[in-house]
Amino acid sequence: MSKLNVDQKTIKQLFEDKKSDFLIPDYQRPYAWQETECQTLWDDIFSFAFPDDDCDNFNSDEEYFLGPIVTFKNDNGKQEIIDGQQRLTTLMLLLRAFYAKYGSAKDANSISTKKMIEKCIWKTNEFEEPNMNELKINSEVATDNDKDEFLVILKTGVASNDFKSNYAVNYIFFEKKIAEFIDKYPQFFSYLPVRILNNCILLPIEAESQDTALRIFSTLNDRGKPLSDSDIFKAQFYKHFASKNEKNIFITKWKELEELCEKIFHPTSGTPMDELFTRYMYYERSKMGIKTSTTEALRKFYEKNSYALLKKDGVFDNLIILANFWNDVIDQNTDKFSERVLRRLFVLNYAPNGMWTYFVSVYFMHNKDENGILDDDDFYNFLDKITAFIWAYAITNPGVNALRTPVFAEMLNIVNGNPIEFADFKFDPVQVENMLKNYSFNNSRPITKSMLAWWALNNNEQVALSLETTFEIEHIFSRNRQTNEKTLINVKNLEALGNKSLLEKKINIRASDYKFNDKKKYYIGFTNSRNQKKDGTKIKELIFLANNNSDFTEADIENRTNEIISGFINFLKKNNLLRLHTVLEATT
Repeated sequence: MSKLNVDQKTIKQLFEDKKSDFLIPDYQRPYAWQETECQTLWDDIFSFAFPDDDCDNFNSDEEYFLGPIVTFKNDNGKQEIIDGQQRLTTLMLLLRAFYAKYGSAKDANSISTKKMIEKCIWKTNEFEEPNMNELKINSEVATDNDKDEFLVILKTGVASNDFKSNYAVNYIFFEKKIAEFIDKYPQFFSYLPVRILNNCILLPIEAESQDTALRIFSTLNDRGKPLSDSDIFKAQFYKHFASKNEKNIFITKWKELEELCEKIFHPTSGTPMDELFTRYMYYERSKMGIKTSTTEALRKFYEKNSYALLKKDGVFDNLIILANFWNDVIDQNTDKFSERVLRRLFVLNYAPNGMWTYFVSVYFMHNKDENGILDDDDFYNFLDKITAFIWAYAITNPGVNALRTPVFAEMLNIVNGNPIEFADFKFDPVQVENMLKNYSFNNSRPITKSMLAWWALNNNEQVALSLETTFEIEHIFSRNRQTNEKTLINVKNLEALGNKSLLEKKINIRASDYKFNDKKKYYIGFTNSRNQKKDGTKIKELIFLANNNSDFTEADIENRTNEIISGFINFLKKNNLLRLHTVLEATT
């Protein structure tokens, strides 16, 4: 088991300890507290130290808990702060603002308090004298351009007029609050910092390693953002580029990359940057010849050999190139992709799981030209084949983990320049057809919308649809109609694929409970009584049905279901994904 040192301490006990040597590491996020958080801290501490604005109401046995501080001792003997960076930084600014007010104070209480604060801010020698050049806290945050202002303020007690950082703003705020306090309670000035030092409590938790500290942070912290894997990776890149005198260029590019990832990735777990590193991991993993279905945790993969992969030339640029590719996908960039490719990418956006994004990332990274462009024919054929495979596999072998084995093997084929065949995983057409006919395509199953997206875009007249539009599942023969009329003999047909279609959400809401003859105008579009034009659907098949059918009956549902199923079997056949002997048997 990991060992932890946990010991409740006052601010004074924590900071004045000679072993206290805090480091805000390079992978941490920049200091983010603003005046609002400082006002809350000041109000809370003041109310605790001066109950009802009365110095004499204070109970010296009471304590005010400020929260946990999670650290671990790094190889240089520094206490790297994993959790508590914002609190510790702010407390240091507050103490420095108090210290600045003492100046050359000569009364005993002031001198005593001043010395207490000195020992908290600066390292001391064996005679307890402070070394004003040796702070007890330091910051190496890679993407914090203002960290030097923090250190200057602590050393000098001055936030110059050209300082605009949160550090400076908050320090000036504390200076003002302390000045107001002195004006109101001049005789009690030293009581407030002493009560803060002696009665405000922190819970320092010292872990034996960075991993343990990060796990503790994730467990304890339910308010702020825990450090992500990409924060750790950022630090490694920062060190690498700093050694090449390119740290400022890196910081600028990293911030731009973060902003881009925030725009294009919305993972259910982890950060958008983590998602980018995950997609890239599969490319590097494939180049290493790894095809096992068990994948390592993201940080475990990249941390091998002291993060050697992140220090390789070109890796950071590759991440930027990959992010830009996915940005083009999300933007449906017609300068980068043909109409038919965009149609396939739209369908894949409705895939029953996210494995396709890793697959496509590997394909792109290996096959892109020097301008980040893919051959249109090859890319289209690749998207066509993986769509067919993933859809069929989701029905015959449900579960995202099941898909790993065939996909990981094909990722290796991509990086080795071999054709993608899925040779060991081809489908029996009879089995697939039977499964499709007997499968329950209820709306809660992702594959239902997947199949409907594929079918809608399988129409040669269908143009690419916008990824920004929300599509829902439309029952062409509505549920309410069946409830009221009991028209369907086989009630299961209500949930059959042949009775369902993608439909824009705003139209689906209006058309959901009507008879087909009433739905038609919503599919086609109409002008209402107030002469307002209501656009119809972009789904070509629904427009065709509305223009050519007076009703949509049970026979229509069954015929359309058969069309979808036979169309999908042909889709598999076109992509050479059916077992040869069963195809021959089916045609003889």
